[in-house]
Amino acid sequence: FSEDAAGRYISPFHDIPIYADAGKNVFNVVVEVPRWTNAKMEIATKDPLNPIKQDVKKGKLRYVANVFPHKGYIWNYGAIPQTWEDPGHKDENTGCCGDNDPIDVCEIGSKVCSRGEVIKVKVLGTLALIDEGETDWKIIAINVEDPEADNYNDINDVRRMKPGYLEATVDWFRRYKVPDGKPENQFAFNGEFKDKDFAVNVIKSTHEHWKALIAKKTDGGEINCTNLTVSDSPFCCSQECAKATVDAAPPCKAANPIPPEVDKWFYYQKN
Repeated sequence: FSEDAAGRYISPFHDIPIYADAGKNVFNVVVEVPRWTNAKMEIATKDPLNPIKQDVKKGKLRYVANVFPHKGYIWNYGAIPQTWEDPGHKDENTGCCGDNDPIDVCEIGSKVCSRGEVIKVKVLGTLALIDEGETDWKIIAINVEDPEADNYNDINDVRRMKPGYLEATVDWFRRYKVPDGKPENQFAFNGEFKDKDFAVNVIKSTHEHWKALIAKKTDGGEINCTNLTVSDSPFCCSQECAKATVDAAPPCKAANPIPPEVDKWFYYQKN
């Protein structure tokens, strides 16, 4: 579960502001998966207060495979709060509906972040992944506190300063589900990255979809919208209610050891 600076429980999905600095288009990002790790951790959108949990598939904790030459996630991976890719909205750019999650971010700075950490990023561009028929935008961004952040202002700066990183990003997203027996993922725009302005507009549109969700103007289905700070939302609750939610959750136990097969490297001929 997430807490604010005063130790009060909050939802990382709904209560952390989208902007760290709206005037400069600096966004907050909740880190779900630190770079080089494999556990598929994510904001649990259907649980009260949306804790960060490990995804479960077929009764087993989910780990992302290492597809050679990659090891785990190759960026700090997270989400921008107060955004939602509406599954009932067909994206005009991709022709596919949203994936029902906050918008994803690949943070390319040098620091390996901590799970649950909230960082401030500047957006550089975006990749439009089509994941099992759904639009799943991947925002490319850099931590504003990175020592080299001033050198990055658009997607071409990534291409110039980190040669091969964008190509590796496409390769990672194309192939990461293949070891699970799934086909390669596809992309809109032939896998081309869109620039900063395009990316910021995509984020703003998903923020508008979130506003409709939290105000109950859109049917969110199983999405849990319980929050503590959106005062005009019908889902707003008290800190006492939030504490009761946390107290009712199963107690934390010692972490399971990571299975040895998580370190396996998968090799296969690219299509």
